[in-house]
Amino acid sequence: MTGLSIAIAGCGPAGLTAALLLDGQGHSVVIYDQFDDPGPVGSGLMIQPSGLAVLNALGLAEQTLARGARVDSLEGIEESGKVVLDAPYRALGVPGAFGIGIHRASLFGVLYEAACARGITVETGHRVTGSDLTSSGRRLTFDARQPSPEFDLVVDASGWQTLFDDTPKGVLEFGALWASLPAQPSDPFAGNILEQRYRRAAQMVGVLPIGTRKGQGSPEVAFFWSLRRADYAAWADAPLDAWKEDVLALWPETRILLDRIKSRDQLTFARYAHRTLKRPVAARMIAIGDAWHSASPQLGQGANMALLDAWSLSRGLSEGRTLEEKLRLAISWRRDHVWLYQWVTRLFTPLYQSQTLWHPALRDHFLAPASKVWPASKIQAQLMSGLFGFPLAPLGLAMPDYEALSAAAKASRS
Repeated sequence: MTGLSIAIAGCGPAGLTAALLLDGQGHSVVIYDQFDDPGPVGSGLMIQPSGLAVLNALGLAEQTLARGARVDSLEGIEESGKVVLDAPYRALGVPGAFGIGIHRASLFGVLYEAACARGITVETGHRVTGSDLTSSGRRLTFDARQPSPEFDLVVDASGWQTLFDDTPKGVLEFGALWASLPAQPSDPFAGNILEQRYRRAAQMVGVLPIGTRKGQGSPEVAFFWSLRRADYAAWADAPLDAWKEDVLALWPETRILLDRIKSRDQLTFARYAHRTLKRPVAARMIAIGDAWHSASPQLGQGANMALLDAWSLSRGLSEGRTLEEKLRLAISWRRDHVWLYQWVTRLFTPLYQSQTLWHPALRDHFLAPASKVWPASKIQAQLMSGLFGFPLAPLGLAMPDYEALSAAAKASRS
């Protein structure tokens, strides 16, 4: 069974990566998205070694690094000054390993430009409302538009708010305020570390280097502040300077960034959900990325899991005999890794975002000291890098050559 017609709902990392891979296999792919003009939503994210393995296999790792920022470690410090998170990538034992902080617009640009170069069709202005299964295929339905043609397969890559699943979305108590801000060489931040400060687990402020967007001359950082959904309305009504004072009380060095926030319009409130679709496969349909499984951003795995799902789908379509078997294989290679990270994320999130006192106490007095000792230090590095559970080998993926990537990045800057 070759040359399938495939509709992809959603033009995010999952949908674009799936489109590139499936188009490369000779399938006819059309992406549908509700936006009027192609573009991303959000600020910064982390490309972990797990996700970079997929981008490397696509030949896009160098471009991604060129637009992002190399991140060598994650560091979290409690209000008292105690280091409670110290997670360097070197603990993986992989020569030169690192993560990449990148603006969502930059990652979108790398994938979207590659899709355009391949001539992949992107239908904008199509708000998907559902799908209909026919005797010979499946078609998408839209708001105020005629249904799509019939397709052999529909891929739901529309994110955690997918309309194909009507079960409760599991929206989490904590969200975050995000802003993308210009970075200066004199800023008091490491530049190659994701830095966070905590007040117990009720408040968190962080700074992530995210590189330089295409067409912009200066690098940026993503600034984020955790905020309960229930408190967002009060935050929106309070003076902006009052909120800045709360941030400064936790991390005084952020003043230089807060001074660059002139209005609330620079800040976006992001919500998160923890959910797993019990049946990610239906007749002529499969869910990938956040449409299948979503979680809090504490382990930074959202985009990376989506990239792995897209790769698994392409491999399943190439190896299965019937369409049903192809989809079953695609899910089977990812199911254990997805389950593992959903469980681990649910376990770890309250340590960094919750109203309780005992969660941060457990983090600070037991887990933080233990993580400095092998093998806990390596396990921590595997968790943050997306490699816990060994997801690459079953998919036929290999770790990137980090030393070659670093050399290429240096050469491009010289």
